[in-house]
Amino acid sequence: MINFLLLLRIRLLQFETFLLVFTFLMVLFIAVTQIFLRNVFDMGIIWADTFLRISVLWLGLMGALLASRNNNHISMDLGQKYLSEKYLIFIKIIIYLFTAGICFIVTWYGVNLVLMEYEESGLAFANIPIWLTMSIIPVVFLIMGLRYLTLFILLLSGRSAFEKPVIKQS
Repeated sequence: MINFLLLLRIRLLQFETFLLVFTFLMVLFIAVTQIFLRNVFDMGIIWADTFLRISVLWLGLMGALLASRNNNHISMDLGQKYLSEKYLIFIKIIIYLFTAGICFIVTWYGVNLVLMEYEESGLAFANIPIWLTMSIIPVVFLIMGLRYLTLFILLLSGRSAFEKPVIKQS
């Protein structure tokens, strides 16, 4: 079970990295193309500005994923320097469980938001529905929730989330 969780963590990190790099390159390409077309040919891609605004949401949420992956997110370190390792682990267990719960709640409401937009059938740009552009919200918070739930379970079992999984070869 623990090896499965460690492998799941590795796969989630790989998926996050792919999503972040792909989105960033796509935004960079569209932005540069739009600037080039406007400055050279006095024209542009009709949907590019809307796409870039929505992409800022995507990049921001994926940046939050990256920050939570590397433990570089905003946190309150009140007294953590003065606590013993035993109490620090207990506090981390509570924090990971609470954070996972909040992420799953946001996932739930994000799914409801996406479903409401799906029923409305509105278009964001270039025949792309609004619900698809908002789907990043539940996806990111689901991944973060799974990350913190995994950290919670691993910490409860006395293992670190950063150790390599043991893969049995037959």
